[in-house]
Order: sequence, then structure tokens, then C-alpha cells
Amino acid sequence: MNNKKTWNAWCMYDWANSVHNLVIITVIFPIYYQSTVPVSETIGTKELVSFFNFKFDKNALYTFTISAASLLLVFLNPILTGIADYSGRKKLFMKFFCYLGAASCAYFYFFTPDNLEWIMIAFGLSIIGWGGSLVFYNAFIPQIATEEHYDRLSARGFAFGYVGSVLLLIFNLLLIMKPGLFGLTQADSDSGFTTRIAFITVGIWWAGFAQIPFSRLPKDESKPFQSRFLKNGFIQLKNTFLNVRKSRYLKRFLLSFLVYDMGVMTVIYVATLFANEEINIPREGLIATLLLIQLIAIPGSYLASRLSEKFGNTIALRIEIVLWTIVPIAAYFTTTAGQFYVIAGLVGLVMGGIQSLSRSTFAKFIPENAEETSAYFAFYDITEKIAMTLGTFIFGFIVDQTGSMRNSLLFLIALFVLGFLLLQRIPSKNVYTEE
Repeated sequence: MNNKKTWNAWCMYDWANSVHNLVIITVIFPIYYQSTVPVSETIGTKELVSFFNFKFDKNALYTFTISAASLLLVFLNPILTGIADYSGRKKLFMKFFCYLGAASCAYFYFFTPDNLEWIMIAFGLSIIGWGGSLVFYNAFIPQIATEEHYDRLSARGFAFGYVGSVLLLIFNLLLIMKPGLFGLTQADSDSGFTTRIAFITVGIWWAGFAQIPFSRLPKDESKPFQSRFLKNGFIQLKNTFLNVRKSRYLKRFLLSFLVYDMGVMTVIYVATLFANEEINIPREGLIATLLLIQLIAIPGSYLASRLSEKFGNTIALRIEIVLWTIVPIAAYFTTTAGQFYVIAGLVGLVMGGIQSLSRSTFAKFIPENAEETSAYFAFYDITEKIAMTLGTFIFGFIVDQTGSMRNSLLFLIALFVLGFLLLQRIPSKNVYTEE
């Protein structure tokens, strides 16, 4: 407990898996998707693509894939976390999802206009691998740190993630934009070959650096697998659910988190599409902006931790939500690249902060003597995945119906305002004891 080497090893999984968020979700994959996916029909401003003989708006298909993968995790993770807690095999499940996500990213090497269906399935599996591994990863927090260190440890993890993902993104951008440095030609870049190599590096980076936490985090228990694991896993999950229901503040936090995180996750997942479609940001400017966001997010994570130390978790979260509310309001009126860059800087400042604070705040609700930490974090993960599912689906639905992303921004504004109001029902103190 509170061993700095163990902390750093735990943080290295953020370093390993965050490349999925930056390279796959935010920068290279969506840009490659926009330029590679064949448009079968255009109706007004809507570009339709064929997916298993169904027609979807190109951007809506992207968000619907995220929604579907997130929804699957909502049903899958609670079952697996109950089994993992009962069998004592958190790390085993974490490894499975890690390798699933890494392999899916590497499969993007085969992304061509002719295999959109299989690539989008792999895209969904990469999200499942990422989200599935994180619930077990987060569950190690109460096992390696005492409560007064949760905020600082969570912020450190996100900082590690931002640094690691930026390093790989820079390498991949050099590979794509300066192929001669690697013995390749401009033709290799123009054909998308260098981009597809970049997808392979994500899988290697993710699975490779994950070996550090896998080797140093607390070992799994050596119970033999038994048929009753499934039954007792469900019993474990049921007991945790009953404990969650009895916790007034925990229920209030999860409801607030559900609402404001719908806005946060949607912004993270569609920002690149918005910049590309609505503002026509040049590729070089967009990439530079996304790098800036990641770099600003590092001090932003630590700033949120400091705010928590000074004011308590929920006041710090409310400050972050107020800043987040400004983002869609400003984006609605944004028409120039310069205006978008300013908004992007604000996103960077609050992106890591609200995520790290949300994770550490939830950890403080878990009873000190609880052994089923994975099952508790399953409820946190369920809430996050429902938020991701609903947020991206509704955003995509509005886009599909109206052909404009700006109309969807009004929906995001409402989410942040409601999330702020719901969070006011929780007192801002660092230890949440039930009265």
C-alpha cells in the first residue's frame, strides 16, 4: 500500500492504453476514416455510406459504432467483474481486454475502402478492449493506495497517459508526414500505407507497455477455476448492487456523473469530426491542436487535484463542469480556425481534470473493507459506458436527422447544466460518510 514503484507501474497502464484515445479515437483513425470511407450517395449535406446494405450518414455511422460498443460493455462488464472479484482474477480479465483492444487496433492495417464493415467491427472491439480493461485497472486503486492519495494517484495516471500518447502520436505523425525519415516514400504516405503502419504501432505500444503493470501489480489469487464462479460472481454483483442502493451519496454521484459525462465523452469522441466537417480545419492545424490539448491536459489533471485538496471533490468538479459548459456554447458560434484553437485549449485544461477527479471521487465512496472493488468499479464503468452510448447516439441521431453537428451542441449544453445541478446535492468533503 502506497508504494511509489507500484503506483508508477499502475500509471504505466494509462501510458499504454491512452494511445487508443488519442491516435485511434481522436486523431489518425477519424481523419483516415473521413478520407477512406466510400460515399455511396449524397442527399443535401448528408453523405451516406453502405454498411451491410444499410445506409447511414458517414459521421453517424462512426458515432453509432461507439454507442454499440459501449452498450455491449454495459451488459458485459458487470458480469465479468463479479466473476473476477469472486475468483480473485482482476489482472487476468484486464489482460484479456488489453490484448483484445491492442489486436483490434493492429487490424486497422487492413483498412481499405473495400472492407468498411469488418473495420468498423474491429473499431467497436477496440473500444470494448479499452473500456473493458479500464474497469479492472481502476479497481486496483483502493488496493494500492489509501484514500488521501486517490486524487493525486488518479491525476498522475492521466498525466502518464497524456505524455505516452503524445510521444507515440508524434512518432506516427512523422511517419505519415515525413516518410523519408523511415526509408519510405511520399507515395507510401499518399496511399495510406504509413497510416496503416501507425495503427500497428498502437497495438504494439498498448500491449508492450502493459507488461509493466502486469508484472508489478498485486498478483491474482491462485484459486482453481470452478463452475460455481459464474453463480457466485452474480451473487457478488448482486450484493454490491444492494450496497450501492443503500449509499445515498453514491447514487447521487452516479446520476450526476451519468449526465455530465454524456457531454464530456461526446465532445472527446466527436471533436475531430466537428473540426473537419463544420469548420474545415486544415489537417496540419487540427493535428497541432490535438497535440496541444494533450499537453495542456497534463497540468489540467494536477490543477483539478489541487482544487479538490482546497475545496473538496464536488466543488472542484462543479468548477470543471462550468468550464466544460463554455465549450459547446463557444463551439456553436465558432466559424474560424482561430476560435476553434481557443476552445481546444479550454478542452485540454478541463479534459484530464474532470476525468481524474470523477475516478478518484468514486473511489472514495467504496467502503474501506470492501473486497469486491472490481464490482464497485463496474457500476462506475456502467455509468460511463451508458453516458458514452447515450451521448454519442443522441448526437449522431441529431446529426443524421438535421445534417449539422451544430444542432447537437445544444444538447451538450443542457447536459452540463443538469449535471452541475445534480452534483450540488452532494456535500463537498473528501470522505463521504452516510448520515
